[in-house]
Amino acid sequence: MILRLLNVQGIVGVGVALALLAMLLVQKFETRHWRKQSGQYEQLYRSEQGAGALTIANYRAAAEAARAADRAAGERTRVEQLAINERTSNDFQARLAAARRDAQRLRDGAGPAATDPCARGTASVPGLPAPACGADQPAGQDRLSPGDSLIATEQAIQLDELIHWIERQHAVDVNAPGR
Repeated sequence: MILRLLNVQGIVGVGVALALLAMLLVQKFETRHWRKQSGQYEQLYRSEQGAGALTIANYRAAAEAARAADRAAGERTRVEQLAINERTSNDFQARLAAARRDAQRLRDGAGPAATDPCARGTASVPGLPAPACGADQPAGQDRLSPGDSLIATEQAIQLDELIHWIERQHAVDVNAPGR
């Protein structure tokens, strides 16, 4: 029986069968290799997806923390600036009241000495000319009236308090983290 198969067609059939068997074995090994490779690529893909999701979650958490810090810093800044406004307003009002009290006290004065700087507490001597009083002023140099003097003082106080307010507001660090 083996002799019958050993003819040309039998040998070709056996050769084709062996070639097909070899190709099947190669295909099996290739399939196993690519399945293993595919599993590694799938695992790598899943780890990259997880890392990407973790990165996105970290960025979102950091952004929310930054927003919260900005809100806290904004609130702290707002409170500090309100305190500065209140303190400046109180200082301004106190200084204006003191200036107005001083102006009223000067207006009310202590009798004729407040209106006439040359008035003395004693009677003048008959026959003698009145003595010169006060320092001489150049011609044309006028003094401010008491009302204008008070207005000028009030404006000076207002400008001074504005300068202090600006300096204090500028000193507030709006970029400092919330406490």
